Amino acid sequence: MLTILLADDERLIRTALATLLPLEGGLEIIAESADGAEAVRHFEQLRPDIAILDLDMPVLDGLQAASRMLAIVPDQAILILTRHARPGVLRRALRLGVRGFLGKDTDPEDIASAAVAVAQGARVIDPAVSARALTTDSPLTPREEDVLRVTGEGYSVRDMAGLLHLSPGTVRNYLSSAIRKTGTRTRHDAARHARDNDWL
Repeated sequence: MLTILLADDERLIRTALATLLPLEGGLEIIAESADGAEAVRHFEQLRPDIAILDLDMPVLDGLQAASRMLAIVPDQAILILTRHARPGVLRRALRLGVRGFLGKDTDPEDIASAAVAVAQGARVIDPAVSARALTTDSPLTPREEDVLRVTGEGYSVRDMAGLLHLSPGTVRNYLSSAIRKTGTRTRHDAARHARDNDWL
């Protein structure tokens, strides 16, 4: 029996998955979390075999929660579910070590199968998102994506430097490069351009 931590801020979806996934056999929901921080607390207490995380959650989003879980258990099986499967987000998830990434419209039996596969060490990625990620024409480096992503969240350069463990000068260099590559005039315009093109 594989144990699952299920995290989604939408109660209806969380309850539906908690009801449907065990019907596929071999799966047991041992915790339900309504936000990313609660998911990390449950993870620390219970150490489930699999963490199924919604991407868009309050307090900590799915990738932030995944990052904290993987810092505790580096080979933790994590499956991210999302309504907005952007290629840039998939690339971030893969860099973190997340092995599963599916759309929320995936059938419950397929989510269950993916969870088992991820627990066994396999990688399961939504084919449509994977294809878009492979064919993306993003000119940005991973670090340029990081600074633009944080820019989009409204942080100052000094705050960004602290969050990304970089010096303010290095952050400014990445921002200048990203602005040049996107053909925009400000870092906020560059972040908006990158999001509009599914690079983040």
